[in-house]
This record gives sequence, structure tokens and C-alpha cells, in this order.
Amino acid sequence: MLGVALGPVLCGSAAFAQDAAPVQTQAAPEEGLGDIVVTAERRSENLQKVPLSVGVASGDALRTYTSGGDDTLLALSGRVPGLYVESTTGRIFPRFYIRGLGNIDFYLGASQPVTIIQDDVILEHVVLKSNPVYDVRQVEVLRGPQGSLFGRNTTAGIIKFDTIKPSNDFESRASASVGSYNSVNLDAGVGGPLIKDLLSIRLSTLIQHRENYVDNRFAGVSADNTATPRKDAMGGFDDRNVRVQLALTPGERFTLDLSGHARWYDGTSTLFHRGALKKGSNDVSAEPRNVVSYDEANDNPQSYNTYGGSVRATYDFGPAALTSITAYETTSGFSRGDTDGGAAANFPVGGQPNGFGQSQGQIRDLDQWSQEVRLAGTPGGRFNWQVGGLYFDTRDITDFYQRGFFLTGTARNPNNWVRLHNVNTSWAGFGQVSYELVDKLTLTVGGRITEDKKRTQLLKTADTAAGVVTYRGRTDVTLKATKPSWDASLLYQASPDVSLYTRVAEGFRGPTIQGRSAVFNSDFTTAKSETILSWEGGVKSRLLNNTLSLNATVFAYRVKDIQLNGNDVNGNGVLFNADKADAYGMEAEANWKPVPNLTLGAGLSLLHSKIRDKNVYAQVCILNGVVVCTVEDPTIKVGANTFAQIDGNPLPNAPEYNVDLTARYDQPLGNGGRAFIAGDFNIQGYTQFVLYKTKEFTANGNFEGGLKIGYAAPDDAYEFAVFARNITGEKNLKGVIENYMAAVFNEPRIIGVSLSGKFR
Repeated sequence: MLGVALGPVLCGSAAFAQDAAPVQTQAAPEEGLGDIVVTAERRSENLQKVPLSVGVASGDALRTYTSGGDDTLLALSGRVPGLYVESTTGRIFPRFYIRGLGNIDFYLGASQPVTIIQDDVILEHVVLKSNPVYDVRQVEVLRGPQGSLFGRNTTAGIIKFDTIKPSNDFESRASASVGSYNSVNLDAGVGGPLIKDLLSIRLSTLIQHRENYVDNRFAGVSADNTATPRKDAMGGFDDRNVRVQLALTPGERFTLDLSGHARWYDGTSTLFHRGALKKGSNDVSAEPRNVVSYDEANDNPQSYNTYGGSVRATYDFGPAALTSITAYETTSGFSRGDTDGGAAANFPVGGQPNGFGQSQGQIRDLDQWSQEVRLAGTPGGRFNWQVGGLYFDTRDITDFYQRGFFLTGTARNPNNWVRLHNVNTSWAGFGQVSYELVDKLTLTVGGRITEDKKRTQLLKTADTAAGVVTYRGRTDVTLKATKPSWDASLLYQASPDVSLYTRVAEGFRGPTIQGRSAVFNSDFTTAKSETILSWEGGVKSRLLNNTLSLNATVFAYRVKDIQLNGNDVNGNGVLFNADKADAYGMEAEANWKPVPNLTLGAGLSLLHSKIRDKNVYAQVCILNGVVVCTVEDPTIKVGANTFAQIDGNPLPNAPEYNVDLTARYDQPLGNGGRAFIAGDFNIQGYTQFVLYKTKEFTANGNFEGGLKIGYAAPDDAYEFAVFARNITGEKNLKGVIENYMAAVFNEPRIIGVSLSGKFR
């Protein structure tokens, strides 16, 4: 299959049966651990009695991770075992991986095997997935194939965010912090009844700001005559978000929830540091974090405006409840970057500047509609059931402009851009039944049938400077697949404190089209559907008089026709299928309260993954016909290009292990308040960033830590603290641009102060 290469932590009750309304945080008892209630099966259940692997992060924990202004989604990476999140396209394009399954493609129309759901609304497009999370109650990560209950079918899993909902009692909270680089973070929500027992409201906001702190030292003639030396030219952002929710409860049987949100974001896209990686090493310690030399892209600006809303209606008939969720999302904006990561004049080839590489992606208009209907029996007793259907429609018009690394000279071709029209429609029917076979042994079975259809039209080609069309590829491609998926699980309640479960599931991801290649007059690349068969087994326990919770899972899966993404000769993404990929591993989470004032937490994930296809090759790090990195796979030459055999390699961005540790100690004070110190630490194991093995494009032992010291007033009325994120100032390699040996770094150290409070 050489053609591939050549083309390329805590909760409460529900309003109705299966539709858990707000998940509520319940304080842990002084002498033990509190219960965690999740809605992983569309009903409120104790986490210890759910027959699948679910990782949970509380809203308070997430707010701690983002107190320095970090991206609210990227901050989750490694904080839940098995979850990895990264981005090489700034704050508007996060890429998610669960148990190693994800997609490294930076294409704006890329498909991902991880689905994001915020308040029961599917966010499928990569830009919509970047919608920040704020005033959030709880985050749940459902590992493994999902499809019987939630939205789009997915092969890797689901990340589900539940925000704090309106209530009949006045309730407000706010967290504010200021820190290094004039970083500002405000996460707040306020709500209560407008008409007692009839209409409630909640207003929420997230405001994040950081000043520019990265200098652009380029001085010379730029490719587009835009670059001038400037101090503090980039690196900052303004991310402003607001949401309003209304809850109407005209009677005991009917509820109507309305939600609307808006986001206005302006900032800096990802900064690539050209030449930060030296051949033979992945050491980036010599590269300054806050200095670049860009001759293009106007300091890498990025700007998006997003709006959305949903209507959720539920009627309880008694034996069953009918729920309808109608949602709409729209966004538009652009992202521009100096993709070669450095001034062309600083990297001459044959006496000529080399590396004029500017890229811009612009969504002129994106619209997503989704309609879901579910009918669910009232939970309780030995038999529970639910059935439903989904219709999903998203379409956008997207422009791409790119100067290739092979282009020399300073003239910008005004016609070297393409316009694409992408449409994705899907419908599905799904259902689940759960039955207690004998005392303490429950069988759960779910099924789904899904049709997924994608179409990409090329509305404008990348023409010559004279306006001559040279494109000869396809201009209209449609792919469609209709497939079933299913899952089955057994849960055995061995004792009130110990549960054992096993689950087997099959899922699929629909076919995908990569239209961005047209910017270099290359034909579209496509990938057919991938399917996954997954097995897991685990134990969930409460031990030592409810002072220790210990949950552990072992898993294995095989993905057939796995969709992968490599690069072509222009450094442009290329889609293809490999025969299969196999993986196995384990996840474990523990929380321990050895004494009343000390809480310890630990998370561990281990993963072994392999691509299995001896006939698939991927193009390696080539610049002007020269391999610039150290390739450790067998290679072949085709013309001037070099390709590596990727059979046996791990999946990209799939850490072999991840360790997350947390600790908090509270010292009671005489006035009823508490002094406290809390820390969190994360270590990431060997991670390969690309499909082929190299010495350079890997990370091993990435470490980050955070510390918080403060005072909590009686009844937690308010909290004042000093904090540090990335406290040791680690400069970790998080991504690469292969051709230019360019590096992407993690967030810098942020030191600051925070103030939070709750008002009732």
C-alpha cells in the first residue's frame, strides 16, 4: 500500500428518570470520602455502580488547573487517566486522545474519534470543540467506544461537560486570579428564581486575558512585507465568554431548559520555534521560549466568534419520560501562522532565503444543527430501558492559504488560496436495556445504527499569479457509510463496597475527506470508515471504612482500517487507512483520606499500542530533498522523497504512561476557617508525535506541577490563595513541524493570587 506514502471530584439527584439534571457537588464527609454521581448512562448513578470506565474531574479541580489562564480543555490533559489533549493550532483547535486513539491532523475539517458533549449538546467540528468550559459542575470521560446512548458514534470515547444549572434557590460562585504576564482569569456564575417554583435563571461568564510576552526579532525583508522587529509582539489572548440558562418548570411532569452562549476570542496561534530541535536529539533546552524570528503572518493572529443555543424539553408520562434536545451552533474566524517557524533569510539554501511558509485557515461560516429525541423508562427495579434517535447536520465554507517551504522570493501570490464547502450529515437510532439477572448481577446491552455522510466541494482552486487554473484533481467528493455498533456489560456487586464489571463494545468512525491538499494543487485524500472492537474489565471499591476509593481497569482493543494522517512533500496532511492497530493497557485511580485533614489522590495510565500494516509508509522529515531528522524505521526512496515503514510503531500522541498526583492538607483555625496547602503533579511517559520513529520527534518524562497555599473562611464563604502553575518552569516539547525541526512548547510558569467565593 505504497500509495499512502506517495500521496502523503462529586454529586445529587435528577429531575427526571434517565435525564439527570444538574450533577451537584457534595462535600466529602469529614471522616471519609463523598460519593461521586455520574450520568454516564443518561441517569444519575453512583460512579462505583456504573459498568464502564469513567474518569471524573470536579469543576473545582478544573478551575484550579486554569487559574493561570490556561486553556480550559488543554488543562485536562493527563488529569484523567487515559486522556491526552494537545494543539498545534492555538486555542481554537484542541485534539483529544483517549487510550491513544485520536487524530493528529491539523485540517479544519478533520474528523476526530473523540466526541465532545457540553450540556447534552454534541460539539463535532474541531473549532466548536474548542468552546471553553466554565461555571462547570463536573467533567466525565467515558473511555472506549460509545454510541448506545450519546450523540455521534465514536471509536475512542466521549468527554462530557455538565455546567451548573439554574435552581429555585439563589446561588452564585466566582473564581478570579491575576498572575504573570498580566494573566487574568475570571470564572463566575450567578442564578436563582425569577418566579419561584416556575422560572429560574443562571448567568455564567469566563474572561481570560494575557499580555503579549514573546519578542519577534526578525529584521530584514519579509515575504509579505509585514514583519518588523517588535518586543512583546505575540503570545497573548483575550477570551470572553457568556452563557445564559433558563429553566421553566410549570408542573411536576414538564420541564423546559433554554441555553444560549457566545464567545469572542482574539489571540495568538501556536508559535513554532524553527531549528529548536537539533538532529539526533529531542533536547529543546537551548531554545528561548519568549523569542522568535518571524518574517510572515503578522505575528500569528487568531480570532473566532462563536454563538450557540439549545432547547431541552422533557415530559414525564410516569412509566417513561420523553426528552427532546434541539441545538444550533455557528462560528466564523481565522487563524494565521508563520508555519516554517522562522525567518527565511536565516535559513538560506543555495544562497537564497528558504522557508517562506505562511498558512491561514478561515471559516467564513459554519452552521451545526442537531436534534435528539429519547424515551426512557423510569429507573428503578430490575429492568431499565431507553431508546432514541439523532439527526446531525454541519456545513461550512472554509478558505485556505499557504506558502510552501519551497517558495523563494518575496512576492505573495494573491491567487494561491482555495475555498471549500464541507457538509456532514448523520442520522442514528439507538437504545439500551439493563436487567438484573440475579441478585447483584446486572446485564446491560446497547445497540445503534448510524449513517454518516460527508461531502467536500472545491469552490475555488489555487491559481497562478496570473489567475490560471492548474488544478486537475477532483472537485466534488462524497463518502457515506451505514453501520451498526453495540456494547454489552456485566456488573457484579460483590459487596456494598466492591463492584466488578466487564464490557465489550464495537464502534465505528465514518469515512473522512481531506480537502486542504488542493492548496498545493494536489487531489483530495480520503479514508474509509474505521471500526473498533474493545474489551475492558475492572474493579471499583471503597475501602478502609470509606477513606480509600480504588478503581482500576484493564483494556484491549483492535481498530480495523484505522484512519491515519501523515504528510506529503509539501508538509501538507494526507489521509489514509492502515490495516489495523492494536493496543492494551490499564488505568487506575485512587483517593485516600488517611486522616481527616489530609486528602491524597493518584491516577495512573499504562498503554502499549502498535500500528500493524507492513505495506504502509509515511513520508519523513524532508527539506529540499534532504532528510533533516534521524529516522529509526526502515526507509525507501521514491524519486527525491524518502518514506518510512510504520509497521509496529506506536500511535502518535499516545503516551506509554501518565502519572497524576494530588495532595491537600487543611489546618483548622480557631475562627472556623482553614489554612491549606495543595499541590498537583503530572508526569508523561514516552510519546511519539509523528507516525515514524525518530530521535527528535518524541518526549519522555515531561513534568508539570502546581502549588496553591491559602486561607478558606468558615463555611467556605471565600478563599484567598497564592498559586503557581508549571511551578518549576518546565519547557516541555508538545508538538513539532517536521520539515523545519520546529518545536511547540507548553505554557510558561504563571505565579499569581486568586480569590474565590460562594454566595447563597
